[in-house]
Amino acid sequence: MKYVLVTGGVVSGLGKGVTASSIGVVLKACGLRVTSIKIDPYLNTDAGTMSPFEHGEVFVLDDGGEVDLDLGNYERFLDLRLTRDNNITTGKIYQSVLEKERKGDYLGKTVQVVPHITDAIKDWIESVSAIPVDGKEGPADVCVIELGGTVGDIESMPFIEALRQLFFSVGPDNFCLIHVSLVPVLGVVGEQKTKPTQHSVRELRALGLTPHFLACRSAQPLLENTKLKLSQFCHVPGANILNIHDVPNIWHVPLLLRNQNAHEAILKQLALLHVARPPNLQEWTTRAETFDNLTNSVKIAMVGKYVGLTDSYLSVIKALLHACIACSLKPSIEWIAASDLEDESAKSTPEAHSKAWETLRNSACVLVPGGFGDRGVKGMILAAKYARENKIPYLGICFGMQISVIEISRSILGWKGANSTEFDEHAPNPVVIFMPEGSRTHMGNTMRLGSRRTLLQTPDCITAKLYHNPEYVDERHRHRYEVNPEVVGDLEKTGLKFVGKDESGQRMEILELPSHPYYVGVQFHPEYKSRPGKPSALFLGLILAATGQLEAYVKSNQNGSI
Repeated sequence: MKYVLVTGGVVSGLGKGVTASSIGVVLKACGLRVTSIKIDPYLNTDAGTMSPFEHGEVFVLDDGGEVDLDLGNYERFLDLRLTRDNNITTGKIYQSVLEKERKGDYLGKTVQVVPHITDAIKDWIESVSAIPVDGKEGPADVCVIELGGTVGDIESMPFIEALRQLFFSVGPDNFCLIHVSLVPVLGVVGEQKTKPTQHSVRELRALGLTPHFLACRSAQPLLENTKLKLSQFCHVPGANILNIHDVPNIWHVPLLLRNQNAHEAILKQLALLHVARPPNLQEWTTRAETFDNLTNSVKIAMVGKYVGLTDSYLSVIKALLHACIACSLKPSIEWIAASDLEDESAKSTPEAHSKAWETLRNSACVLVPGGFGDRGVKGMILAAKYARENKIPYLGICFGMQISVIEISRSILGWKGANSTEFDEHAPNPVVIFMPEGSRTHMGNTMRLGSRRTLLQTPDCITAKLYHNPEYVDERHRHRYEVNPEVVGDLEKTGLKFVGKDESGQRMEILELPSHPYYVGVQFHPEYKSRPGKPSALFLGLILAATGQLEAYVKSNQNGSI
């Protein structure tokens, strides 16, 4: 196995994930099979319990793994199906070592960070990198490893040491270290400063790792004298200093790397030049340039709780982007804090209230994404009601589907006490209830996680036509609460149709309102499987409906082409 390690210095949030993904894209374009591992040095065993404000969205994998959002980047860029083990955390490593210690596997030895923790990290990397994640048999050619955080963080020290040992054991031809650093421009002088990168590389070298490449993040392309200085003081050949300057969209990053012949230098370092072909990035080039040249846009009202931090809905944003590009449009996402739509905010913050409603009324479609907790629920219900009554295309994801069920129960059935037991345990009309998965393999036996099959009840529904499959869809889940099966009969009398159910028939997975141009709610999260060039069917349906193209698309139904 050949390893490409991506580390970061100076500051966090430099785009190590996009850089690592883009390196994978270029190597894949050279005909190599690629897998990836993300190391997160935090003590949580996974990202499942983290607030979206703290760490961005939780990305869910097919096997139910709740992982860092960077794994979403890897899946989208490289079109892989990763496993929970492709995300290593300090918590997972310590947990596995402590379990061994309790079982007596260390034969009474004193258990220490070196060698026991570092050995566990190396073993994990070597075993996971051999698992195929691209649908083919046998291990990949290259494993791209991203070490989260910044070099020098106390949390990442055991991982740095383990990776140093791994480099030593696999040999120089099988290991390539790429260090992502910042080259800022300060003050009026406008000079590109190399000192932060010099310090960062010095720190890395002091820990026993010498970078083969520097990936320099900067606002503008690096000047030649900046490159020369970095090469001289960081002991990295000039040809191996890659500049990832700001670009109009992230699909340009693999093209930036290719244009700097990064693939040749990396392949040379890994002794793979003889098996690789010149990179074929035609599809990427077309997509990046197409997006740059788009002029028309579509306004999408995103009504959620975490609108202050867009990373909270990263996969939803990407899925909207993929769908819009398929329709030759730019997404114009109008963020609406759900609480601003509520009647209470008309008194407390009248300006925010009127602005939120004006934004909602000026949007071509409405999307209510997933979430937990009762903050903003009243506002989401008002948004769902507005979309239903005014025939505005609506997509409710997970929480958004439950919101539409509560809204219809209150507005049409007249059940004033209709609610979810998540918000009111003693609701007189519990239309959304706690339905635990009951699986011993999942956290707390409560969350329904990972890929599950939904059986479509009729081939005539809009969902079946969008997925081009009259029988079933496979999508990823992450929730505890679901529509109460006992109220389904009453809800369907209103004209609402539950067109997708699980194999037991008890879990409502997809709802549609046939009398509406596009009113769809799903219990699963279709955004996790959306890919550039292969947009999620339901997001595509939303954008098509918002632009009046849905009917023509469904009629033509030419293998998903528009």
